[in-house]
Amino acid sequence: MSDVKVQVVMKAIQYMKEHLDEEITSDSLAKYVGYSPYHFSRVFKEVTGVPPRHYLSALRIESGKQLLVNSSNSILKTLLGVGFRSFGTYSSKFKQFVGLSPKQFQKNMHSLHQFIHEYNFPNEGFPLEDIGPSITCHIIAPPSFKGIIFVGLFPKPIPDQAPIVGTALTHNQTRCTFSKVPLGDYYVLAAGIPKSLNPKNYFILDSALRGKTDSRIEIISANHKDVKIQLRDPLPYDPPILVNLPKLLFDKIRKQEEIS
Repeated sequence: MSDVKVQVVMKAIQYMKEHLDEEITSDSLAKYVGYSPYHFSRVFKEVTGVPPRHYLSALRIESGKQLLVNSSNSILKTLLGVGFRSFGTYSSKFKQFVGLSPKQFQKNMHSLHQFIHEYNFPNEGFPLEDIGPSITCHIIAPPSFKGIIFVGLFPKPIPDQAPIVGTALTHNQTRCTFSKVPLGDYYVLAAGIPKSLNPKNYFILDSALRGKTDSRIEIISANHKDVKIQLRDPLPYDPPILVNLPKLLFDKIRKQEEIS
């Protein structure tokens, strides 16, 4: 990937961030960076993995999350500040991407932080057997990292919805296997969140470690795939991590308890 392409995309992303409360189109972004709309959209997707409009929506939701973390901000004030004019549209988009409504996100943040801070991960890790179509993920984290690693299979190279299947590991667990994976094409995405006493560090993940497969993983028949995921510091053009990872873990554990 050329430096020129990255610089062009970074220029467009910076413009988005500075004008979230304004009307922004792919054509206007292309004009701003001096590209044709077609060429700009192609380069933007090559660098970030998603189209400009999708990235802009993700930035607006992420900015809304950042404002909502401060409980003094009202939902109405938040949606106007990030470019939404309709409460219904904002609430619907927020829940689609984050997994909770804006009000629920504010209300449940501290209880979810307490849950994840006190959760005891099983020493034996998560399933290692490869039953049916399966993917084994080998996680490589920096030696200094201490925290929680979330791993999941996503239909797109951006974590803006619940994964098809996912799990959470501690920093000393280096692999997990997803068994009975539905047939299809997936990206394996991972995020490493350092331990923190500050709740917002589990919900605003712009500094979380990142990792993903370079291309889609095709699951067909009863095959098995092995993939390596290298966790790294976030890059300035990485799409935001929108999905509420603590809630995903909470829901997974609660479902397991109900089954047992």
